[in-house]
Amino acid sequence: EVQLVESGGGLVQAGGSLRPSCAASGSSFDTYDLGWFRQVPGKERGGLSSIRAHDGSTYYVDSVKGRFTISRDNAKNTVYLQMNSLKPEDTAVYYCAAGVYGGVDPDEYDYWGQGTQVTVSS
Repeated sequence: EVQLVESGGGLVQAGGSLRPSCAASGSSFDTYDLGWFRQVPGKERGGLSSIRAHDGSTYYVDSVKGRFTISRDNAKNTVYLQMNSLKPEDTAVYYCAAGVYGGVDPDEYDYWGQGTQVTVSS
């Protein structure tokens, strides 16, 4: 089992950057695929990016491709989401997740953090 704790959200102006991180405790972090998701009130949680355990390959949805970068540090049991060129529409609660096999579908993940708020002002 894995416990996930996000941090690093906050308030930033449009065009700025943030790097939320997600620290994991428990066993076998390096065997899990990891993903970042976001959710705004009244909408379903949507996938943003994922990174695979076995080869570090990454995937991004079109809305964040070229602006966001996912990375993982298995020695620190941490996954990051570098977010650049932020827009007001990026405002949401951001969640990390871990699973045996994960892409950008929330149903593929078994473990979730509590979320961190990101607010982008115009």
